[in-house]
Amino acid sequence: MCPGPSTSERKAFKHMIDRVAVSTLAAQITDVHAGFDHDAFVRRAARGLETLELADRVRHVAAALAATLPADVPEALDILTRSLPPAAEGRDLPINGFRQWPIGAFIAQHGGDHFEASMHAMTELTQRFTSEFAVRPFVERQASATFERLLELTRHPSPHVRRWCSEGTRPRLPWGAKLRALVADPSPIWPILEALKDDPERYVQRSVANNLNDIAKDHPALVVERCAAWSKGADEARAWVIRHGLRTLLKAGDPGALALIGFKPPVKLRATLEVKPQRVSIGGAVELTAFVETEAARSQELMIDYALHLVRKRGTSCKVFKWRTARLPARGSVTLTKKHPMRVTTVRALYPGTHRVELQVNGRRIAEAGFELH
Repeated sequence: MCPGPSTSERKAFKHMIDRVAVSTLAAQITDVHAGFDHDAFVRRAARGLETLELADRVRHVAAALAATLPADVPEALDILTRSLPPAAEGRDLPINGFRQWPIGAFIAQHGGDHFEASMHAMTELTQRFTSEFAVRPFVERQASATFERLLELTRHPSPHVRRWCSEGTRPRLPWGAKLRALVADPSPIWPILEALKDDPERYVQRSVANNLNDIAKDHPALVVERCAAWSKGADEARAWVIRHGLRTLLKAGDPGALALIGFKPPVKLRATLEVKPQRVSIGGAVELTAFVETEAARSQELMIDYALHLVRKRGTSCKVFKWRTARLPARGSVTLTKKHPMRVTTVRALYPGTHRVELQVNGRRIAEAGFELH
């Protein structure tokens, strides 16, 4: 996913595409193309902008670009590419790079019949903002040519371009349309991930891991098999990619993923789980206390998580939360405590009722407790 602004700026995310952004975009285009009608573009792009949410703002401004730029798409793409601000020198993209997002939307909407000009424009854009959304129509409709070009670009000197090769091909990219063909068959992605799995930039490594994690949601065995091959002779950086790429499978208790990073099925374990208080208000917190012991004659590496069964409007849903890893000594025990806030968030509503918590050790649920939320 594209890099975002700081927490303080995230509250007004849609306002990053506002009248100031429109005026700035108009000025940068006018600087390289005197025939661009600055005022007409600003009037068209700003009309009704404040009533729109972020994605609609981006599309709205892109439509204004299409109405104001030359009708010849390669010429329009050349103008937009030349208008871009200087490329980012380091890993971090400037916050005002979001003002370039409508250019990506223009490429996605109008560049499909002009592959070379569009790929050049996206390669340049992704060094200022990101082209991960712009490239997705090309992945869908011109898959062979697009994957061939992206594979070549995995050797590009810019980490932003290398990251784009992975991020733009994620089957389930947040904010992006699902790439259904890749959800069904991710095999075209593997050459790109193979080329980038040892990239020196963590920025790129994280995208590779996120792509793996996307694929694992539909093809868990395939990802475990690939990661097993990658683990042979893996250095610390590649081991991080593997572990981060397996994170959804690890939370789900997938035995193959757990074994790959050293967590075998637990042996002769007994456990208890306690939740206090037994009755808590929304906005409060519960404290979890887990006691795990073993009679086994050898030590064990444990990945300890907990699954919270949340009451929903209809039925329940389950979410696994990470707790910690621990070495359990032979015939030994370990006690853990953790506070879990029961706060409403932007992605999770809370409802009163009986909530159940399960202790998960190396993928197996071995103890449970409950509490009332009111």
